[in-house]
Amino acid sequence: MTAARTARDGVPGPGEIPPPEPLPGEALDSHCHLDLIEQPVGEVLAAARAAGISRVVTIGVDLPSSRWSAECAAGHDGVYAAVAIHPNETQAAASSDAERDAVLAQIAELAALPQVRAIGETGLDYYRDHASPDVQRDWFRAHIAIAKQAGKALVIHDRDAHEDVLEILAAEGPPDKVVFHCFSGDAVMAKRCAEAGYVMSFAGNITFSSAQPLRDAAAAAPARLLLVETDAPFLTPVPHRGRPNSPAMVAHTLRAVADLKQIPVEDMCALVTATGERLFGPW
Repeated sequence: MTAARTARDGVPGPGEIPPPEPLPGEALDSHCHLDLIEQPVGEVLAAARAAGISRVVTIGVDLPSSRWSAECAAGHDGVYAAVAIHPNETQAAASSDAERDAVLAQIAELAALPQVRAIGETGLDYYRDHASPDVQRDWFRAHIAIAKQAGKALVIHDRDAHEDVLEILAAEGPPDKVVFHCFSGDAVMAKRCAEAGYVMSFAGNITFSSAQPLRDAAAAAPARLLLVETDAPFLTPVPHRGRPNSPAMVAHTLRAVADLKQIPVEDMCALVTATGERLFGPW
């Protein structure tokens, strides 16, 4: 775990969490960090499958975690990988243009692997100050190019940077498949993303009492452009907020989104599964 990653959110303390009620259909966790969960991957995936979460996308934030994610996906059924340099990691990732190019070349090599189905998480984070905005924007543009070259989905981290993220996507020309991870905008932002055909993935914070703007955004977004995620081990949904998160817990978030959309839970399972396959390909 890097210093920037630790400072970004902080991992909750240990503790057992009761498993969620199994979903009535199969679904997926579109964004998690299996390398940061303090349990064996096999146990995490077994608990997820027991909850109805049969598919997981594990995300890289730097070169070591991107390599780990690719290896994990190669070794476990139902797991795909995403690879990238997180915006908070960009300043530390390279001290020169030559080093930057070398790092990006390694990300591009990983992107070509069959089990790597997305470039991410990449984007902009103006909440933290681990990297200057100019550096972040430069790396974001480079990741967009890699996604288009590889024909893979682009997984976006957007924190307090909505306008610049949308502007850079429009200026560079977005890949065919774009998902805003842990969507953090309001209903207006959701409508703008929908107009561009961008998928919006909602995490456990949509269940927090303070998150009405997120619930309004999910209500405004077309159901065909929705995904759910954990960002595990972070952002554990109610009723277990503050405890360590894991892919099984996305069942709580899916039920919350289904309730917001007034869609039967089994239909929401089918919708997010179809959207996941559209973005990441069939498992």
